[in-house]
Amino acid sequence: MPFEKVQPEKLSLAVVRQIERLILRGILRPGERLPSERELSERLGVSRPSLREAVADLSERGLLETRAGAGIFVTELLGSAFSGTLVQLFASHDEAVFDYLSFRRDMEGLAAERAAEAGTESDLKVIDTLYTRMEAAHGKRNPAEEARLDADFHLAIIEASHNVIMLHMMRSMYQLLREGVFYNRQVMFKQRTTREALLDQHRSINAALQARDSAAARAAVEAHLSFVEDALFADRKADRNEAIARQRLMREEG
Repeated sequence: MPFEKVQPEKLSLAVVRQIERLILRGILRPGERLPSERELSERLGVSRPSLREAVADLSERGLLETRAGAGIFVTELLGSAFSGTLVQLFASHDEAVFDYLSFRRDMEGLAAERAAEAGTESDLKVIDTLYTRMEAAHGKRNPAEEARLDADFHLAIIEASHNVIMLHMMRSMYQLLREGVFYNRQVMFKQRTTREALLDQHRSINAALQARDSAAARAAVEAHLSFVEDALFADRKADRNEAIARQRLMREEG
């Protein structure tokens, strides 16, 4: 019978598999710098030649890149799921904005439910820490910091759901949100009444997650994103009405 002796796995292949898992699970993020070659070889317990062989393999496949004088990085391209042309199309149509929020409501509601059930204690601690930082930024009236922490808070919930497909997809979508493709989030955090409501909503989400109440966590996330959608719709409507009023005034004056 065609049996062959089992060969021990090459050390470089074991390193490849470990780094692949870290990227897949989102522990190593796009653009993140790996430890130095010396430190990494020590932590992995392999020789530098074995490590270099693994890095060369991962680089050839587009997962890692070596930058001269800077080190080894996870490839930035891993964080982008949309072409530049499609991103421009998203930015120019309100339909894409509201479909984006609807999609987030569905996905993040599910993620919150799963996070409450399957998230580790470490996952929940990260979420709670981010909420505490949001409170601090809110007290300092720092809308830019609040907006950044808002994204980190929601992504931490997605990470705690432990679904790697959802994680990478939503990270890519959040990158577009940070870049202001869909709407300017900082504007919302500059409005006092809206800021207070958003903080209350994040408090409810965090409380439900810390209590591991999956139904309440999902409902809180869905209510939060419905609020964001309604607020954005009201802002867009007010902008349109203002533009119409300006046009009417210009015609009357002309």
